[in-house]
Parts: sequence; C-alpha cells; structure tokens
Amino acid sequence: KEGHTFKCCVCVCVCVCVCVQMGYANPQQTAAGIHTRLYSRAFIIDDRRRRVLFVTADVGMISQRLRLEVLQALQVKYGDLYRQDNVVLSGTHTHSGPAGYFQYTLFMITSKGYIKSSIEPLVNGIVKSIDRAHSNMKPGRIYRSTGELGDSSLNRSPHSYLNNPEDERHRYKQNTDKQVTVLKFTDLDGDGIGMLSWFAVHAVSMNYTNRMVSSDNMGYASYLMEQDKNPGELPGQGGFVAGFSSSNLGDVSPNTKGPHCVNTGLPCDYLNSSCPVGGTKLCKAFGPGEDMFDSTRIIGHNIYRKAKELYGSAVEEVTGFLHFAHQWVNMTDVTVQINSTHTATTCKPALGHSFAAGTTDGGGDLNFTQGAVEGDPFWDGIRDALVGKPSNQTQACHHPKPILFSTGEMNKPLPWHPEVVDVQIIILGSVAVVPVPGEMTTMSGRRLREAVRQELQSDGAFRDLEVVIAGLSNIYTHYITTYEEYQVQRYEGASTIYGPHTLSAYLQKYRGLARAIAQDRVSELPVGPQPPFFQNNLISLLAAAGVDGKPENSSFGDVLDQVLPVYRQVGHTASLRALYFTHACFSQKTPLHKTFVTVEIYDNRTNTWEVVYTDASWETRFHWLKGSNRQSNSTVEWHIPPAAPSGSYRIRHFGHYMLRRFPQPIINPYEGVSDVFEVAASFYYQ
Repeated sequence: KEGHTFKCCVCVCVCVCVCVQMGYANPQQTAAGIHTRLYSRAFIIDDRRRRVLFVTADVGMISQRLRLEVLQALQVKYGDLYRQDNVVLSGTHTHSGPAGYFQYTLFMITSKGYIKSSIEPLVNGIVKSIDRAHSNMKPGRIYRSTGELGDSSLNRSPHSYLNNPEDERHRYKQNTDKQVTVLKFTDLDGDGIGMLSWFAVHAVSMNYTNRMVSSDNMGYASYLMEQDKNPGELPGQGGFVAGFSSSNLGDVSPNTKGPHCVNTGLPCDYLNSSCPVGGTKLCKAFGPGEDMFDSTRIIGHNIYRKAKELYGSAVEEVTGFLHFAHQWVNMTDVTVQINSTHTATTCKPALGHSFAAGTTDGGGDLNFTQGAVEGDPFWDGIRDALVGKPSNQTQACHHPKPILFSTGEMNKPLPWHPEVVDVQIIILGSVAVVPVPGEMTTMSGRRLREAVRQELQSDGAFRDLEVVIAGLSNIYTHYITTYEEYQVQRYEGASTIYGPHTLSAYLQKYRGLARAIAQDRVSELPVGPQPPFFQNNLISLLAAAGVDGKPENSSFGDVLDQVLPVYRQVGHTASLRALYFTHACFSQKTPLHKTFVTVEIYDNRTNTWEVVYTDASWETRFHWLKGSNRQSNSTVEWHIPPAAPSGSYRIRHFGHYMLRRFPQPIINPYEGVSDVFEVAASFYYQ
C-alpha cells in the first residue's frame, strides 16, 4: 500500500582487530593495514502490519554463528520484534575482511580458530546499525529501477556454464547476469534517505596478495554513493546510506581481462585453468586496472555510476504489503523429485579435489587442477591417514565428485560443516528478496528466481514482481551449482557441498516458502530443526598478544620519516612513518567510531584544524609492519586527490600499546603527528 513507514539505515563502522582475512582460505594472509573501512548498513521497512530488516555488511559472508549472536542481541534489546523469519543478514563478499567468526571446524582451521576479537566487533557493529535504523523510523516511499551493467564482470567457469542445456542458455544474452536492481528510499517529501542495490560480481578486485582491510569494489561503490549524497561529510557520516548487496555471483569475477599465465602471458588452459609450467598457481585473472587498487576503483566506480543512474530515474513506486517466510532445513537429507518416477537425495557435506585448486581469482598452492573427476592416489592416501576415508555411501552420493574431504563425516573437535541451513524469502510489495546461504552460480540463480516468481504468481496474488537474490546470507555453505555444472567439477562444483542435487533441493524448499506466502499459509510451515550454538571446543589458534616494545630514548608515536614540506595536488602521496606497536594486530581497544588516521587542513578563518580524511577514506592507506624485539612501525599514506584545496595540512596517527604490569598488563593510547606541510597546484625546486 502507499505511504509505507520505513527506515533506511544509518550505518556504523565495523573496525576489528583483523589478524586473518576471510575469503581466500589462506591462514598466511594476515592483515597489516587498512585500505578502507568495513560498514554494516541496515534497512528496516514497516507497513503497519509487519516489519522486515535487511542488513548488508562488508564481510566475506554471514556465518551461522554471527547470525545467531546478532539475533540473540536483538532479542535482548527488542524482544520478538526482530526474529529469524523477518531478519536477513547478507555479506558483500569482500575477501579482505576479518575471519574467525565461524563455529565449524573447517572454517576455524583456515581462520586460526574462533576469534572473539573478530566476532564481537562484527556483532556490535551490525547491532549498532540496526539500533540507529530502529530509532530513526519515518514515513516514506520506495521506488524500484533496473538496468544492465556491462564491462564489469566475467564468467570464470564458462566451461561449466556451457554444460547447461542449450535451450536454457539461449534464453539469455550473456553467461553472467548483468542486471542491477535498485531500491530508492525517500521521505514523504521526496527527499532521498537511502538506496539498496543488488549486482552479481565477486568482491575480489583486491586479490589474494592484499594484506589490508578493504571493502573492495562493492564497498567502494557504497563509498562513492554516500559521498555523493552526503557532501562535506566524512565516510560513515551523513543521513544518506547506500547499500550494495551481493547476488548470484558464484561464477562471476570482476577480473575482466580474464586468466593468463603470468610466466608467459598466454591464455590459461580453457578446461582446467592451468599453465604448462606452474600449474594453477600461475594462472591468474586480472582486472581492468594497472594494479588491484586501480581495478577496485574502476569496477566500484562502474557499479556506483549505474546505480546512481537508476536511482535518479526510479519512478516506479513499490506498493503492496510485506510478507516473509523462513525455515531451517537439514540439507544433508532432502529428498527431491527428479522426474515423474525417480527421486534423489542430498548428501552429507563433502569437498572435491578441485576445491583445493582454487579459482582464477586465487589459485591453490598444490598440484590440484579444476575439472578433476578422478581422485589422486597420493593426496587420497594422505587424507586417509589424517582424517579418514570417505564412506562408500558418501562417495556414491557425491558422484562424479572425487572427494578430498568428507566433512560431513568429520566431527572433531566440532562438525566441520553445517547440516541445518536457513531458507527464507521476504517480500517488499512488488519486490521479492531471496536470501541464499552461499554462492549461487549465474544459472542457479536464474532458475531460483524463476521458480520463486512462478510460485508467487501462481494464484494471481503478485503481479509485476521483481525477484532478486541476496547472496552470502544468514549462513555460509560454499557454492550452489546446477546439476549440469556439477558434472564438470570445476571449483564451484567441487565446492557444492551437499552433492549434485543441492540446487534441486533449494528450489524445492524455496518453492514451498513462496507457495505458502502466495496462499497465506506461512503459519502452517514447520519451523524445522534449530541450528546448534556451540559453547565448547571452539578452538583458537591465534597466539596471545604480547607486550609492546620501543627503542631506548623514544616514545610510541614518534615520527621516523617525516613528510616533505610541499606536495603537488596531482600525482603525489604524502607519507608518514611512525614508531608503532599495537596490542594484538591493530587495536582491540579502539572504539568502532574512532580512526587510526586523520588528514587535517588548517582553517585560517578559525585558526583550527579540520579533519578532511580518515582511515575510512579512499585516499588514505594505513600500513602496519611488525618488527623484531616486540617493536613495529606504521606508515600512513595520503594519496592527494586533484580536488584537494591548496593549504596547510598535517597527518595524525592514533593507536594503543600494551605494557607489562602486575597483576595484569595495561593498555595506553598514543598519538603521532607529522610536521605541517603545504599542498599546492605546482612548485619548483631551486
């Protein structure tokens, strides 16, 4: 109905002590700086009958543990207002955010365990964004718009895609979804207060060599839109909030130059994405820019530009009522109808050999290749000795996948993979949002959207319906390929953990939710088995933080390399290196709303310093280098933009250090500041 009451979020920065980054499954990829900040953006919509909450967070994915802890915190604050059935948490899929917020063993192994200093700031930041949205509800309207964005995505497994039925493929112009969907939020006066967008592309423009916290291309799109709509405000401030959510990105890469062998420059092998010399490790896909920062900028700007265009042209009002449905499903035991005479079942979780090969966005270190449909005696022997051989039943269920890890049969110290999974649909009038618990490939997403649309429109209840997929939502279960793509067993198929009929099971379950909504029978849906919330055996492989040291006759925050006296506005970087050692990575004690870095300009009118950039700004980079003798230092860079006003500037750096005291260590703040320097249009050396 018209005149919805809704709130588009005020967002909050989630700054964590990131010691391991999540996404490339590399425990050695430890964070050593900040490129851009990570944010949670919450959108609450209320039609005076029901309420829904959608959160898009700059994290790799939403884990089951993260969702459960957020729901627990919301229950304490708001009772039954926000629940598992009307709350969606979705990750943007940046691969440069924190790890350590999972409760299943496989993820704990690759993330150095369950890390409280990672999950607590994530929970607090997400809940804070929800609090702010909740307290700022106002009457308003929603408009929708769709368009297509080219030159920003590439199918990284075209061989798998081509295994889908030919007649199905011919229904689509591209082998990736180019559609961008935008929801425009305004108040009753028509003034914009927010935007929510969906586009299918991996947030891996920042590649596996990156060691800086970064929201990647989707986060940069949000940054640009919010800076555009909140002129003069620092990042994370201002009333307008722009959420860019993930979608069916499973086989979609932003590295649009495609894969090449880095040692020869020649294209990689088409079938298994490897090189004659160097294997999969030297087969890498490259983005459109000169380096990963430039590629992030280009792809993020493309997404922002299209979303801004659609936001400006959005005139079709979203009308109708809110609906939602949710179930927990044991995905290891779902029976699906294959045809009129045959059924099949899903499987206990397992990962195939090609899982270890990685992708062209980040290949594995060992001699695995994509497309493996037979095991390797060497690696199978090592697996059998370390974790045991897969059962015959599980091997048969996953055929033709050669199983590397039968994670559904591995339960020490805790289960290696989840069994119970969320399935959910929320409907905002004429827009259906389908949160999926993993990474759906392009064709899988197309089939799911069509299935949901058919069920919702079967009784004539929903017309002119837009269906969008919200990826990486509520719980992470790796990939979801079509049955045909699964047969090829590239990385995505090998990572479809519940077997070849995984997508069919999801289609069946989501059809059931949509049918219940269409027939107004949601209350009759069984809740399903509740997921576990493990209290014991949550391992931590992260070493305890040590005390901090410094050279004699020095202080924390001392500047080691000063800035130059003058910089040009174009093409120059002001750099400051300071003595710096923090408590366990960056700082567990720095509040969410604080910054490690400020760039400040002197205001001659008021004789005061004004902050113009922080560590959340695209133009700043904060590097941290751990040294010997418990000492380390940081480098702050300000990449001076052409629009920077001429004037006097300084750079400040903030942090904490820990000293040994009895009975317990103490943590103190410190500050470093550069000399004053000038930024000018030009200068001359004499």
